Amino acid sequence: MNKKNVFAIITLFYSVIICAQDPAVMTINGKPITKSEFEAVYKKNNGKEIKNNPKSVTEYVNLFSLFKSKVFEAESMGLDTLGSFRTELSGYRRQLAAPYLTDKNTNENILTEAYNRMKQEVRASHILIRVEENALPKDTLEGYTRITIIRNATLGKLPSSSEISNYEKILKNSSEVSKLLRGKDSSVYKAKFNTVKNLADYYKVATDKFMDIAPKTSDDPSALENKGDLNYFSALDMVYPFENAAFNTKVGEVSPIIRSKFGYHILKVYDKRESRGEGTAAHIMAKFSKNATEQEKANAKTKILELKEKLKNMSFEEVARQFSDDKQSSDKGGMLQPFKSGRLPKAFEDAFFGLKANGDISEPVMTQYGWHLVKRVDLKTLASFEEMKNELKARVARDSRSQMGRVALIERVKKENNFKENLKSRDELSKVLDSTYLQATWKASRADKLGNKEIFNLGGKSYTQGDFARFLETQITFRSPTDITELMKGIYKTWVDENIVGFEDKLLDAKYPEFRNLLREYRDGILLFDLTDQKVWSKAVKDTTGLKDFYAANKNNYLWGERAEVTTYKCLDAKVAGEVRKLLKLNKSEKDITDAVNKLSQLNVSVENVTYLKGENKDVDANWKQGVAPTDIKSEKDTKILVLVINKLLPKSPKQLNECRGMVTADFQNYLETEWLSYLKKKYIVKVDDAVLGTIK
Repeated sequence: MNKKNVFAIITLFYSVIICAQDPAVMTINGKPITKSEFEAVYKKNNGKEIKNNPKSVTEYVNLFSLFKSKVFEAESMGLDTLGSFRTELSGYRRQLAAPYLTDKNTNENILTEAYNRMKQEVRASHILIRVEENALPKDTLEGYTRITIIRNATLGKLPSSSEISNYEKILKNSSEVSKLLRGKDSSVYKAKFNTVKNLADYYKVATDKFMDIAPKTSDDPSALENKGDLNYFSALDMVYPFENAAFNTKVGEVSPIIRSKFGYHILKVYDKRESRGEGTAAHIMAKFSKNATEQEKANAKTKILELKEKLKNMSFEEVARQFSDDKQSSDKGGMLQPFKSGRLPKAFEDAFFGLKANGDISEPVMTQYGWHLVKRVDLKTLASFEEMKNELKARVARDSRSQMGRVALIERVKKENNFKENLKSRDELSKVLDSTYLQATWKASRADKLGNKEIFNLGGKSYTQGDFARFLETQITFRSPTDITELMKGIYKTWVDENIVGFEDKLLDAKYPEFRNLLREYRDGILLFDLTDQKVWSKAVKDTTGLKDFYAANKNNYLWGERAEVTTYKCLDAKVAGEVRKLLKLNKSEKDITDAVNKLSQLNVSVENVTYLKGENKDVDANWKQGVAPTDIKSEKDTKILVLVINKLLPKSPKQLNECRGMVTADFQNYLETEWLSYLKKKYIVKVDDAVLGTIK
């Protein structure tokens, strides 16, 4: 009996056992739904409150059967065969598999390291030389040579003429420059070469030999404004190699050259301090524009000083609501989102963290956005490791340090599955690798004559010379002259690692039922979304004729009530309100009024134009007549006096489609969904096995 037949018998044997242990709880058009699938989704979606409640199990049958009917409908339409679906599901699977394809102990150490580093903040400046992650060796060499020369210069070792000449040769050989030079474009060549050629000149005029050189040499465009200064940061704020360099470099020193996905970096550490914690601030702002004149800045300062005086008689929150120019925070009494060091302008942060207690208010402080009064609302120190653990896990999973867990996993899988390696068989590939590999013309068939010997074995599965040769062909690209054997060995490690992780990945469905169930949920969820989008959501948007017909048939459901177009003058006091009324009698425009009344103070009057529905504003309702309201109104929110001008009264009328498209579209979607669900219930016949259903608790 051959191996194929043995495998078929084993598969059939286990299928019989699984069916016996996992019977069908229902069929939908004859397709069985297993007890385990129904039970997993049922318990996940209903929680603890359904325990020992047989009625809730029965009720869930209708929801679940309708859900699966939609999935089967999607499959009948071939949505599960589309490339877009397969790509999306594959992406979800990679995300789900990631926690299983790493070593937990290593990850725990990474979490501890990150937490301990979060107790500190580092201030550093950096210089970046961009190099693509998969750059050719000649491009990597150019970037590394340039960053090396720049680093030496920041330390006082300026490049010699021979070093500059050598760099020029390397630069001209790099991919981008050599191509551009052939096309008579020397701009990139000059830009890069001058950063090295002129280093001595940069050095002579530099006060800070690092930060003054950074704008002239760094590929990070922000260096032109900040001289590479990154302000203060902590763990998980930067890519892992950069973070390591920052925390491992002493204050005042320049780091070794480091490589990240962005390229090569060097950084100089200027300070290290204990974490300031997470602050919650409120502020009052008198803003000025980015290109403000000195007079405009002075006006803003005058305003902030006026507002500071008002704090003697009004609360911080009231002043912020009435007068702050930061409209995103003024309605909230000036409250800002919690922040950590390095997130807000330095002057603002220094003012905040300089306050001694919650409730304290700073002196006026200027940033690039304007003048501020800063109030300390709260200041939180670093939470405990246990409290932060879940947050740290999520952040680390998105960080390159998570690869350390992958390395540990590979070693574990090797031991668990009796990894055996024959490097002699690997090295025989050198006999068939030549310069054609560097020229991207090499073919895997060149290795056929080697005999397809085993290179390594994992879990009884053999990985051969032919397998490796085909992988080598997938990695082929134009390369600069290099040691082909060493290149092959580097690619070999990648091949081994990928196969080991892939080996473990293929076992996840069998080893972890929770993984298998969750993946199925994702699969069905994607199909359900795509199908509903086709039948309901997108159809309601794209079917413009159907939408118009639906609106025409139901337009009386979308009515405007009676409305009034109102201008509200918010006056500082009754005297200002009197001035406004005099100008209104003279038929002065809104701009003329504000210019005249605010001549002495910008705080005298502000204007708001709003269209109100009847019943929405009691003051407007009380003056439901076109023209200026006869009496002043005292604001309920603050101490201001309101002068209302009813510009126009609008009668009750149907909304135009463009005025209620969102509501009409939502109702049209509901209509389409109702019709579609009726169709599904007729098409898909559900038969429930009550005996099996009764075993679900």
